[in-house]
Amino acid sequence: MSAVGAVSLCSCLRSGVWLLTPGMQKMSSFGLHTAARCAARAYYEVLVLGGGAGGITMSARMKRKVGAENVAVVEPSKTHYYQPLWTLVGAGAKQLAASARPMRSVIPAGVEWIKSQVTALDPDKNCVWLDNDIRVSYKYLIIALGISLHYEKIKGLPEGFNHPKIGSNYSAQTVEKTWRALQDFRAGNAIFTFPNTPVKCAGAPQKIMYLSDAYLRKTGKRSKANIMFNTSLGVIFGVKKYADALLEVIKDRNIAVKYKRNLIEVRADKQEAVFENLDRPGVTEVYQYEMLHVTPPMGPPAVLVNSPVSDASGWVDVDKETLQHRKYPNVFGIGDCTNLPTSKTAAAVAAQSGVLDKTISLVMKNKLPVKKYDGYTSCPLVTDYNKVILAEFDYNAQPLETFPIDQSKERTTMYHMKADMMPLLYWNALLKGYWGGPAPLRKLMHLGLK
Repeated sequence: MSAVGAVSLCSCLRSGVWLLTPGMQKMSSFGLHTAARCAARAYYEVLVLGGGAGGITMSARMKRKVGAENVAVVEPSKTHYYQPLWTLVGAGAKQLAASARPMRSVIPAGVEWIKSQVTALDPDKNCVWLDNDIRVSYKYLIIALGISLHYEKIKGLPEGFNHPKIGSNYSAQTVEKTWRALQDFRAGNAIFTFPNTPVKCAGAPQKIMYLSDAYLRKTGKRSKANIMFNTSLGVIFGVKKYADALLEVIKDRNIAVKYKRNLIEVRADKQEAVFENLDRPGVTEVYQYEMLHVTPPMGPPAVLVNSPVSDASGWVDVDKETLQHRKYPNVFGIGDCTNLPTSKTAAAVAAQSGVLDKTISLVMKNKLPVKKYDGYTSCPLVTDYNKVILAEFDYNAQPLETFPIDQSKERTTMYHMKADMMPLLYWNALLKGYWGGPAPLRKLMHLGLK
């Protein structure tokens, strides 16, 4: 990419922030949600379960559709996190505080915040049950409950995090321990894991590995480190174009990869990690570590397991093109809790939100949904403190790239987009319900090539 091209790309990223809709310009007139209430009414036209990226985004969109007084969000947490930033927090490039905001500040003004936990769903009666046996009914239900972490499924965790040398970028409680373990590294194995379950942001387990490699080189410790990526998968990445690029990075940086290895135990007092060889069930391998980054097993929230809205695996069972529930036409799902066959990322939520908004609009008018979600998701693969490979792809694991450049190459421009622009876009556009993914920019970019 030429210097002129790089400057043009940076200018494009800065201007308009990925072609936000005109409604974005109005957002300054919306105040913060300063009067969150705990008491739930008995009925809401739209009930949103979950205060993560998908839930807040859809509550903002539904507010404009049916009025704030007719929308409620069920979420027990007091803090909302922009979790994609934790990759950089774990590597010392960002502060944890930069990823956090009070939940009341992101829930749209006037929308009811029900500070409670969902305990059961009864879609046949159009209601859900909350803590203290509170029953709330709805006309339309949006399920955005995210994904659950299961450190406890690894023997020795989560109590092992009380010891040094071990961290995890997947939890606000453990992400800063990753940075401490990296700073304290002296000599030995630095091990990074990928579990034998679905995960959110499937690229994150290796992003911290590349950043750790860069940090150890910068501090003169790399020659004393044996960096290992022990993954339960059989490939480094699910999209061949980006996998090929990553394998070149791995080769260039002398990183050891062991496939079909699943972490089953951590002996933190001995600094030992035990892996099962998935190609040889029952056969285990024990490694001493100087640093260990754990990506935990993950799964659907407990309330969804064996729920009438979920499939046999516990994920919300939605149509992969419309995000409407397969059985209950007034129920919808978005984000990590669904069985959509694509990577679970905030970028996927952005694209899904635009489709779901149109789906619900038509359902409210007794019409059939026509807008189709193509499985778009994105994973900015951070390979250094100033470089990113921007992976974008669809349901078929085919590249679906925004920019008219080879995105499989490491680029500084893409790092700044990941580290600096995307957080702004997240807080000020996605959560306000004004951004439905980069499709408009993609169209403009490629029209410019004709």
